[in-house]
Amino acid sequence: MNFDEFTGEIQHRLELPDTGRTVRAIRATLMTLGQRIPEGNAEDFAANLPLEIKWYMTGAVREHGQRFDWREFIERVSEIEGEGVDASEAAYHARIIVDFVETQVPPSDFQQLRDQLPESQDDENWRKLFEVVDAGGWGEAQEAQTGGGPQPATTTKGDADDADDPGDEPNE
Repeated sequence: MNFDEFTGEIQHRLELPDTGRTVRAIRATLMTLGQRIPEGNAEDFAANLPLEIKWYMTGAVREHGQRFDWREFIERVSEIEGEGVDASEAAYHARIIVDFVETQVPPSDFQQLRDQLPESQDDENWRKLFEVVDAGGWGEAQEAQTGGGPQPATTTKGDADDADDPGDEPNE
């Protein structure tokens, strides 16, 4: 798969109006993941991605292996995406992008990524990043039912506080 096919598929899944916003969403998600995991793991994970996409996890990252939680991850993704992308939209973008990337990398490399991110409810709640993957992924059947794949859930106050509000828990 090349860069144009990769970004085109993400643009389709996220229903974004242009390639620029799509590339910002991809860059924000993968660069922030690259900051969170060790450099060698980022290299392994990104090895099967198009060169330009791989660079977001490897070459664009100044410091790998940083310790931060799910909420900080979403805050960083939202900040990098810019243009008024709030925490819930950034979380949705990250989930859809990670789900697509899961189809592009070997299962062992994807499992290695998951192993780097604590998924316990008592920990950093990283399993929220894998919700679309764990639900069976974004697929044509879902697209036909919803008119565009999984849609961001309408959040209630409790959902927003639980999943995507970047201000409640301290960072490690």
